[in-house]
Amino acid sequence: MCCRRLVEKIFLALPLAVVSLVATIPASSPALTLEEALSLAKSNLPAYQAQAARVQSSEALYRASYGAYVPSVDASGVATRRDAAGYDTSSNHFDLTASMRLFDYKRGHALDLSRHTLDSEREGLRRSLLDLEFGVKSSFYTTLANRGILAQRKIQLENALKNYEVAEGRRKFGVAKLSDVLQVSVRLEQARFNLVQAEGSLQKSLSELSSLIGTPVADASALQGALTLGLALPDQKRLEEALLRRPEILQAELAVKKAESAEGVSTGDFLPVVSGNLVYSRTDTSNPASSSASVYGNPYEDRSASLLATWNLFEFGKFYRRKAASMDTLTAAKNLKETERSLRLDLRKSYEDFITASRNVNVAGEQLRQAQQNYDQAFGEYRVGKGDILSVVFAETLLSQAREQDVLAKLSLYLAKALLERVSGIERLEALQEAPAQSADKESAGSPIATP
Repeated sequence: MCCRRLVEKIFLALPLAVVSLVATIPASSPALTLEEALSLAKSNLPAYQAQAARVQSSEALYRASYGAYVPSVDASGVATRRDAAGYDTSSNHFDLTASMRLFDYKRGHALDLSRHTLDSEREGLRRSLLDLEFGVKSSFYTTLANRGILAQRKIQLENALKNYEVAEGRRKFGVAKLSDVLQVSVRLEQARFNLVQAEGSLQKSLSELSSLIGTPVADASALQGALTLGLALPDQKRLEEALLRRPEILQAELAVKKAESAEGVSTGDFLPVVSGNLVYSRTDTSNPASSSASVYGNPYEDRSASLLATWNLFEFGKFYRRKAASMDTLTAAKNLKETERSLRLDLRKSYEDFITASRNVNVAGEQLRQAQQNYDQAFGEYRVGKGDILSVVFAETLLSQAREQDVLAKLSLYLAKALLERVSGIERLEALQEAPAQSADKESAGSPIATP
């Protein structure tokens, strides 16, 4: 009976235990990839949305510039009542005018100017997108690095605590001095301090990332990714080709075209403007003071067609406006060359930074391997009484520095990659390597197979 009651109690308590266990399991936050972070930033970042609105505004202004090629229709009406020496009259007058410019040198250049402005705003949107991607990538990679540094400092704390426990145990057995324990205790407190610093840095990077994507990211474990990059060095020639399609260069080229269009508009001041008008007028009059009811007389109608030509023969300011426009064209051309020179230099510097960061990753990995071997050797010798505590503390310090340096070297490589992508004006470097491979596959697929 006792066994039976015990089994019944266990079965009754089992559902409650299962419910309690499920309740204690933390809810897993959805993973956030870099692509998802970029998509959220595009949807939520105000600066990018403002630039997109500017593109829509320029597009509306560009469409409005076509109004110079379309007839305009105006309507006007006047109702008049006059009382002069007891003679009361009223009249209604209505005009309908259709006019169209037949020749205007300015309107073609004004249309081109609006189109170049729209294209420039579109390139500005692409430039804003590149800045957005660079900011999100940098923040995302930095958060991953801070998460890795936090994990490394937890390991540092474990190593420091292990050193302390070994030193304390040896002192209890009388084979170690109190100074040994004090040495490792100082290092232990330093490891705890470093851990707190790493936690704060991680929270700051999470806040920055949350601000960029417009969605709170409270847990660093929600980020999906790791700082493991195996990317070959990109072709510098292909990077320079991509650089020529960068928004800043295209905007500088459009600035030259805009200056030329503005120069054409100023030239239009020296040429006539020809327009045609069609006018329909109708006037109705009546005498309300007559004995009979107010009756309008026969309406007066007028229809006319006219050809109007206006030509300014002299206006002092237009000569200097024309000269200023030509100088603006020259200035825009010089700015284009300066933009190309500056961006080529930035590309070269970013390329060298990428090469340096790639080499540092290999050096940091080798240094970490040797630091780990050095610490294991020093700790083993001290544990068996053949080494001193200073060697252990120094070896553990070098190991902690090597661990963090390995993470920071990988972060530098990722940041150099993101900067190189931003400078060259591409979304990702892998696309430059995939494009030649795809073209090579197409060529091999299309070439005839030689038969023996």
